Amino acid sequence: MKIGVLALQGDFDAHRQVLERLGADVVMVRKPEQLREIEGLVIPGGESSTFLKLLGDAGFEELRKFVTTKPSFGTCAGAIMLAKQVENPAQKGTGALDIRVRRNAYGRQIESAILTSECSLPGGEMEMVYIRAPRIEEVGPGVEVLAKRDGHPVLVRQGKVLAATFHPELTGDTRVHELFLKMVRNGNSGEK
Repeated sequence: MKIGVLALQGDFDAHRQVLERLGADVVMVRKPEQLREIEGLVIPGGESSTFLKLLGDAGFEELRKFVTTKPSFGTCAGAIMLAKQVENPAQKGTGALDIRVRRNAYGRQIESAILTSECSLPGGEMEMVYIRAPRIEEVGPGVEVLAKRDGHPVLVRQGKVLAATFHPELTGDTRVHELFLKMVRNGNSGEK
């Protein structure tokens, strides 16, 4: 199974390491044509506005086509990229996930945190690393909330798309990546 990790900027290598430990064949995606080689895509954390600049209009459109039709997983900035609506400030998202997300909603870098929260994945509580994290302010009717922080969704799934506002790749817990790989294998939303 070939999994792409968008490797333009951000913490793409941490995702690569987790995915390889779980047995995936990882492609570091740096060009739009590489999207044709993969079965699923991870969009890592980083800076969403930088992703937009580096992708350009044509690259963004190729990304949008991929994430709206194939299994995709975004963390932090990647979740922003997958969103239907982005605020603080407003910017475009791919619309692959019916969420409204607020950039940097949990504060500046100094307010980053490592917290433990309940999640509905098998195994119970999960350690979650937040770094200038976005907050999901609203979810559409087809979005399943898998974990929350202070009443706000932090891990969500809709069809073939999974998003986390935290960084599961920075912990030893691989459950979120395992779920994504299951989604890719199943070609859909998978099972918990």
